[in-house]
Amino acid sequence: MLANYTRSAQALSDLLQREGVEDKEVLKAISQIPRHIFIDDVLKHKAYQNTALPIGQGQTISQPYIVARMTELMRLAGVKSKVLEIGTGSGYQTAVLAKTFDKVYSVERIKALQWQAKRRLHQLDLYNVTMKHGDGWQGWQSQAPFNGIIVTAAATIIPPELLAQLADGGVLLAPIGEAEQKLTMVIRQGDSFTEHVIAPVRFVPLVPGDIE
Repeated sequence: MLANYTRSAQALSDLLQREGVEDKEVLKAISQIPRHIFIDDVLKHKAYQNTALPIGQGQTISQPYIVARMTELMRLAGVKSKVLEIGTGSGYQTAVLAKTFDKVYSVERIKALQWQAKRRLHQLDLYNVTMKHGDGWQGWQSQAPFNGIIVTAAATIIPPELLAQLADGGVLLAPIGEAEQKLTMVIRQGDSFTEHVIAPVRFVPLVPGDIE
């Protein structure tokens, strides 16, 4: 099914460009990545629609526009390498990051999802990603500091551990809120953190702890 995915992926990339995504490297990544391999068989026919889809374990694969926009925002802020992703999930956002940044670190709290994502990334020959099974609220202290941190689940507050792991001049992107969530950008300058609200969004909650 969808053996000739390249036409569908290119059409999705073209759609995102019309929706306002301008970064050529991000659009190229969207056009090259077979989104259908990150989705269960029963939903593969929706793989190249601009919509979020369930992936099991109460999690979702994010809407392609949000994936592209968050990646673009990080690049516009000047981040080029050493990006931490909180919430590997299906691995689709991870794959886009791997195509557009030199080095990516990704933390996933659900072991089964992490294993599936790792297999998919290897299938795509993406080897610039280091993965960890753990609590996303805690980040990845041993690999800090990070130039960029992308959080792919919503927290009521920005976890202070993540702020502490952000490099000076670094950028964090996270959906913040419960009933109403806002995509928020945080820029670190020394010991000061400046917040900018980007747009309303909808993500699954960022749950502390991890699951084997």
